[in-house]
This record gives sequence, structure tokens and C-alpha cells, in this order.
Amino acid sequence: MRGVLFFLMVFLPGLLLSQHRLEVEALGVTSSEGSVEVAIYREEAGFLKTEYVYRNAGAQATEGMTRVIFEDLPEGQYALAVFHDENGNNELDTNWIGIPKEPFGFSRARMKTFGPPKFHECVITLNGDQVIQIPLE
Repeated sequence: MRGVLFFLMVFLPGLLLSQHRLEVEALGVTSSEGSVEVAIYREEAGFLKTEYVYRNAGAQATEGMTRVIFEDLPEGQYALAVFHDENGNNELDTNWIGIPKEPFGFSRARMKTFGPPKFHECVITLNGDQVIQIPLE
């Protein structure tokens, strides 16, 4: 029993303290219609694939800047994808060749001429509470 108490007293505070808050500020939101959606990815293999989203959240769009907050994220490396769901259909609308018709953005990277950036180009390291700004294109 003393071993369990010792473990809880020594290691539990460290485990609880390693959870962080991430505030994502989407910049350049063109209207207050719809919502701003943020997806967090942890692995390159599933980057930008819906079934591999680690965490996601959204907020009512506010023209100019919209803030989306994530609580209790462990330390680590993450890549973020953001879009303004202007029509509220819960998906990024694209044209017939796959080019987004709604504003979008990525952590630390921009859309390339022939497609989205790679996971490693978007990675941020979270090791404390953090605010990140992502401009929408």
C-alpha cells in the first residue's frame, strides 16, 4: 500500500501537469457565417485523413479572427489543419478537381502549387500552453 501511495505522490502530479492548453487563432475569417473547424494530427501516415484525426474542435465563426481551444493535450508534436465551414455542412467543400472552395490553413505551412503541405512541414511542438495563429487562404 505504501508503494502505491508513493507512486501517486511522486508521479501523478507530473502526469497531470503534462497536459496543456492550445489556442488556435484562425486569421482572415471572411464572415461570421458557419464555423471554424480545427483537426489535430499526430502521425504523418494519416495526415489530412478524417479517420486519423487525433482531436478536433470547432467554434462559431467570427469575422476577422476565430479562436478554437483545446484543453488537456499531452506534450508532443502535432500538425493542424483548419477550415472555415462557411455553409455549416461539416466538410471542406472542394471543386471537381479537389481544390478547396472554402478558406483553409495549416500550422506552419501553406498550400503548395500541386497540393497540401506534408505533415513534417506543419509540425508544431507542444511542451506548454501555447497560442498559434493560422492564416486562412
